[in-house]
Amino acid sequence: MARHGGGRGWYGKVIGAALGVTVLATGASVWTAQAGAVGGSSPKTTASARPGGDVKPVAVSIVHASDKGARGVNITIDDGPDPVWTPQVLDVLREYGVKATFCMVGTQAQAHPDLVKKVVAAGHRLCDHSVSHDTTMDKNSEAYQSQQILDAERMITKASGGVRPMYYRAPGGAFTPYSRKLAADRGMRPLGWNVDTKDFEQPGADAIVATVQRELPNGPTLLFHDAGGDRSQTVDALRRILPWLKEQGYSFGFPVR
Repeated sequence: MARHGGGRGWYGKVIGAALGVTVLATGASVWTAQAGAVGGSSPKTTASARPGGDVKPVAVSIVHASDKGARGVNITIDDGPDPVWTPQVLDVLREYGVKATFCMVGTQAQAHPDLVKKVVAAGHRLCDHSVSHDTTMDKNSEAYQSQQILDAERMITKASGGVRPMYYRAPGGAFTPYSRKLAADRGMRPLGWNVDTKDFEQPGADAIVATVQRELPNGPTLLFHDAGGDRSQTVDALRRILPWLKEQGYSFGFPVR
């Protein structure tokens, strides 16, 4: 699994401001149906939520299968939400009737709760992508991993209005046995990918499309980004990839829980 951006990446510029909040919360904050609201009143049930605040553990293994079966694909969108690019990605997904899984960074969710709510309202699913997108998480202590995962869960849930993330995707794929079990115990299935589109490197829309077409036999879970830089190439590529996948007879689903 590729480690995009190296180190803490662009999120290092914003994590400082949020760190005081997240550290204080560390002690308190501790793939079929979405985990529901945590505390308070339950939100209206959507494709991203179910009533109730119970947390049910899920499997710790990293699964890439689609709930649509052998001809299913899972569109996953990482690193947002971003006020410029997330709305454009949402527009493309809506245009083609596609639901996706948005792997959100805690600080981004905290900064843009309106966008988190729009993602949920559109029927997409949420995924915990850590507080600060530190791709060296697997080299850090268990206490640090816990803070990154659980605080992000709390931040995303609060920003969404009570909808918990269903999945946990380690930044750059930096999973550990500890982080997988921690997330799974919180009802968040460890989420990998099969096709890294390399859109993070801005290779051009043609290259992104070609990567998907070439590597799709590797498996159904496709990795894109809606933050971390200019994502215009991603938007353009999605506008071409989604109808192409439909023409090939694929259906769009979610990672299996």
